[in-house]
This record gives sequence, C-alpha cells and structure tokens, in this order.
Amino acid sequence: MMKAYSFLTVLLWSSMLHAIHMMPSQKRTNKHSHSERITRLSENDGKTLHRTKRGWMWNQFFLLEEYTGPDTQYVGKLHTDQDKGDGNLKYILTGDGAGSLFVIDENTGDIHAAKKLDREEKSLYVLRAKAIDRKSGRQVEPESEFIIKIHDINDNEPKFTKDLYTASIPEMSGVGTSVIQVTATDADDPTYGNSARVVYSILQGQPYFSVDPETGTYQFSSPESAPPGTPLGRIKANDPDLGENAEIEYSISNGDGSDMFDIVTDKDTQEGIITVKKQLDFEKKILYTLRVEATNTHLDPRFLQLGPFKDTALVKISVEDIDEPPVFSRSSYLIEVDEDAKEGSIIGQVVAQDPDVTKNTIKYSVDRHTDMDRIFNVYSGNGSLFISKPLDREETPWHNITVIATEINNPKQSSQIPVFIRILDINDHAPEFAKYYETFVCENAKAGQLIQTVSAVDKDEPPRGHKFFFDLVPEFAVHPNFSIIDNKDNTAGIITRRNGYSRSKTSTYHLPIIIFDNDYPVQSSTSTLTIQVCACDSRGNMQSCNTEALLLPAGLSTGALIAILLCIIILLVLVVLFAALKRQRKKEPLIISKDDVRDNIVTYNDEGGGEEDTQAFDIGTLRNPEAREESKMRRDVLPETIFQIRRTAPLWENIDVQDFIHRRLKENDSDPAAPPYDSLATYAYEGNDSIANSLSSLESLATDGNQDYDYLSDWGPRFKNLADMYGGEESDRD
Repeated sequence: MMKAYSFLTVLLWSSMLHAIHMMPSQKRTNKHSHSERITRLSENDGKTLHRTKRGWMWNQFFLLEEYTGPDTQYVGKLHTDQDKGDGNLKYILTGDGAGSLFVIDENTGDIHAAKKLDREEKSLYVLRAKAIDRKSGRQVEPESEFIIKIHDINDNEPKFTKDLYTASIPEMSGVGTSVIQVTATDADDPTYGNSARVVYSILQGQPYFSVDPETGTYQFSSPESAPPGTPLGRIKANDPDLGENAEIEYSISNGDGSDMFDIVTDKDTQEGIITVKKQLDFEKKILYTLRVEATNTHLDPRFLQLGPFKDTALVKISVEDIDEPPVFSRSSYLIEVDEDAKEGSIIGQVVAQDPDVTKNTIKYSVDRHTDMDRIFNVYSGNGSLFISKPLDREETPWHNITVIATEINNPKQSSQIPVFIRILDINDHAPEFAKYYETFVCENAKAGQLIQTVSAVDKDEPPRGHKFFFDLVPEFAVHPNFSIIDNKDNTAGIITRRNGYSRSKTSTYHLPIIIFDNDYPVQSSTSTLTIQVCACDSRGNMQSCNTEALLLPAGLSTGALIAILLCIIILLVLVVLFAALKRQRKKEPLIISKDDVRDNIVTYNDEGGGEEDTQAFDIGTLRNPEAREESKMRRDVLPETIFQIRRTAPLWENIDVQDFIHRRLKENDSDPAAPPYDSLATYAYEGNDSIANSLSSLESLATDGNQDYDYLSDWGPRFKNLADMYGGEESDRD
C-alpha cells in the first residue's frame, strides 16, 4: 500500500441521504425501495472513506437524476495530502461530461452537476482527475479514473410489453370473469415490474363511451355566430354487438345547455352529432355542460334484468367570442313629429351598443339613399335625430329613413335600423269645394226649390275627423235670389228664393259661399258658385242654356275644324314625299364599250401576272399614238348637232408622255362630243426623270438607234418572254 501523501484522496462531503431528501417527489415512489438503496449507499460511502486510508481505490459516486433544486447538485470533492490550502495546487477534471455536465472548482476540488441528468439517457459517467502545481506545472498526483453513477427515480410510467392484447370471452359470461393477464414494466428499473390483471365484465349489448382519460368529458367549441343547425362535433358509444343489436340512440338527458343544443343520431356511423339549437351569445354565457345518454334501441327481453343498456357521458361546449356589429335597442323606431316643427328640433333618438366585451364606441349616420332630400339628420355621437328642412304633411305624411351604427375602431362592423317618422297634422289648410259644380236653375223654377248640393274637402286630417260649416259671405247674407242651408253633415243645399228666372235679363248668377272647419286654429275659405239660367221642360230637365244657344249658330264645331286641318297636313306631306322621290330617281348610267378607249389612259388596280403575263396591258398605244382609232362620237347620247370630226395632229415630233397627256386633256376639254363633266377620265403621270434613269421602254423611240436587248436571251428561260418582246427590231415596229 502506498503512502497516504502519494495518493489523491477523494472525500464525499455531501450525504446522499440528504440529497435524496431534498429531491421532489415523482409520479410514483416506492418508499421501501428508496430506503433500501439509501442504506446501501450510505454503507458504500462509509467504505469509500475508510478504504482511502488503507489503500487507493476509486469507488462509484451516486447522483440523483432529474434534480430540480435551486442550486447545482453537489457530487463530491477531490483532495490530496499535498494540498496545504495555500492555493498552489490546481484540480483538473476530464472525461464524460467534464466542463459541461460536471464542473470542478480548481482551487477546492469541489465537483458539481451543472445540468439535470436523465438515467434513461445515460446511467453512468467515467471521469479522470489530476492535481498539478500552479508554479511549475508539474503533476503532483497521477491521473486517476472514477465513475459517477446516476441514481434512478421513479419518473416514468410503466409500459406494457405489447401494444395490443387480444382476448375472447363468451357473451353472457359471469361478471368478474378473468380474461387475460398482462404485464407492464417500469422503464426506470426493469427489475421492478408491475403486472395488471384485466377483468372484463361483459353485459349483453351495453354501449359505453370512450372519453378523454384526462378530462373525462367530451369538449367542443362553437363561435357565437353559429346559426341553429350548425354541427359542432361527434361522439360515439361503442357497442360490441352486431346488426340491429348495435344500433344506438343518443339524447341529452340534462345539463344547463339542454335547451341550447341538440343531438341527432347518424344511422350510418352510429355516432351522435351535437348541433346548435338556439342562437348563442358569448356575452351571456361562455360555457355549457350537457349530459348525453346512449341507449340501445333494440333490447332482448331475456336480458332486461342485466340492464340498463345505456351509458352517459359529459359534454362541455365553450362559446367563442367574435367581433359582432352594433345592436340597436329596438328592431325598429316609430317617431311622431308635428309638421310645424322648427328646423334643428330634435325629434327622437336611436340607441345602439357594441355587444362585445370591448364595448367599442359607436357613431351614427343617416343612409342618404333613404333621405335624398336631406330632411333629417343625426348627431353622430348620441344618435339624436333632428330636422334639417321644413316638413309638410300634406306633401309627404310619412318618412322612412335608415340609420346606420358603425364601430369607430372597426368600420366594417356596422348595422342599420329602419326609422318610421309620421308627420302629425297641423290645421294649416282651409276647406274648399270638393269639385267644380256646374249649377243651373230653370227659368220656371219655384221658390224653395233645391238646385244644388255642395260638399267640401280639407287637406288636413284632424284627429276627431272633419266638420265643415257653410254660409253666405256677410255681404250677401240676405241674397234676393238664392239661400244656403247647412245640412250639418259636411254638405249644404242651394235653395231658390223666388219664382221664375229670365235668361234674357240675367243668364248667370255668382253666389259666394264661405266654408269653415272646426279645428284649431279655425281655417276658412270663400268659394264662388256659378249658377246658369237654363230652359227646362215641365219636369225640370235642362234643355238649353245661354252659353249653348250662343254656340249653336257659330258654324262648324271645333272637332270639324281640327279634322279638316289634319287632312290638309296629310295631303301636304304626301306631295313633299312624292317630289322628293322623283328628285332622287337616278339617271340611267352611261354604257361605254370596253373598246371605247378614246384618249384615256386606262388604270388597273391589279398587279398583273408578272413578266410571263403578256396580255395584261398593251403599251403600244402610248408608244405609237398614231395607232389609235379616230375620235369617236359619244355612244351614250344622240348629239343634236353633227360636229365635224377633228383629227389630232401627229405626235411623232414630241413623244413626251407628260406633254401627250396635257394635250389630250386640253382636246377633251374643248371637244363638245367628249363625255360630260360628271364622267371621270383618269390620267397618270409618273413624274420627272430620276437619277437612275427610267427603266421603262416608253422613251426608246427618242433614242438615236435601236437598243440591243439580245443579252436577255442569255438570262435563262425566266426572261424568255421579255427577250421575245425586246429582242429584235421587228418587235419594236410592232
């Protein structure tokens, strides 16, 4: 055994018992097992300290996994007898996790775990320690190796050795029958295994829900704007039976949301579909709880005593808040206002608010499509309606406008409300005759005879109804010819006051009548009744009046005059149309033979057939003007006078085309036998010579001698026709 001062002594200052005591409890613990391990660990610690004194041997250090204490976990201490405490020695740690997982104080040799450790990832760490002199850098102790073993805690749930266990049991087996035994192993320590005995209590056809194991409920959510009938989710109760025995009916047995939600059964999948029954409101309630029941629809009477054949589950539905538009306090507003209300008067108020929790500020406005005349307006801040223009009930008794409420922070959220404004009547119109009365009195009328009944109307509508009073104006209170009697039913009768009337003396009477109403303030008007004196038979039937007698000898009636005037207008229109058609009749077109070339230069719009086309245009007329035919008389008309046929002078002395055209133009202008001015004669001139000289053969006659075109024959068959045309003197003469 080496001397004590030549060894590196490791002292374990921390008690593992204290470390285990400071660790938080895990999901599952085994107090007996922990106590047993702590005892052995304590014994090992004692042996480690004791054996260091006898001879150098590294023992294992134990460290708890998943340490969650406030400070770093203390592992142990490195120490050598040569350390005098003066700081001359430096402790160095290398190996697995040195510097990252495990750190050492180089002055004191204390070792700490810098991070949480997981035994399931790595169960032990091998490290090496040495001590060196700071001044000389000499290693005072040889490098030694030691092991840190991670102590397991029960932080993992047991796992079954298989993912799926299959067992069979006859239907209607006794309750509590053992079916199969499965084993779950703790991943922390395989030696500590847990076994579970699965016992099935099978009841014939009983459905059962498979809910969330953590919450024990089904959880769904719905936006508050979901309309009734919106599906929120599906739940399913499992039934081991087949066929009709597996059919399930779902229902809501109770809960605070039984009136807000409904559940229907999907016959194909045997699932329950939860739907919205009534409109939801997040601001009123945000969570509903339902108890849903699944029941077999077909029950075997033999097994009724084994029931109930149903299962229940708890369903929680949370309501989600959405940004809703403002809501008015009413579905519509009815406002009544007097028609004499002043401009700027407030006539009512609409109120809206944001139903959301945020309670955004609302502004109000009038939809101008419903108030084109801008008679009403609204204060944007409080919704008060006021008048902008005068009102007139007789013109418009009702106004239907729309007020819009909009969130200031979100203008997209807006709503509108109809506002019905009724204009209340003010007695501002006087009554008047209901119509124009054509009244007459017979010449042989007797005193006290009723000749006319008059009535009145009023544009106003008093709340108690109309009541009119009739009387003669004060100036004619006692009329010598007629009187008026008020019938007290809004009518009045006109009565004669004497016997007999004469057309020759007075043909027309004017009777002014005043009409009153009974509303406040009282309104009245004066209407004049015109009464004509007419001739009547013995039974009082009118035969003729003064105005009619005057019109009879006047000759033709107005209708006859209008008919005659219309006939005259129709005749004039027909004459104008006939003249216009005759004037627009076209003359017979001139018929000119294709051979009648005269002195015209014929112009073609088509390009021709190329150099092989020899029939496109005969240029000989321009090259030999004397080859033309003699001037011909017009063929389209027969001349009244036979003019002497004039021959044109030969042009051999001047064959310039421009001069030729000008001469022919002059001759046609002075020739009385030439076509009239509405005929078109077209002459073309190419212009002056170009620097490159003309490529045409028209000027070939002006040369002193014949030009040699024999070289064209050497250009090949494509120029054969051109060589034949210009190849010899004979072609030139032609």
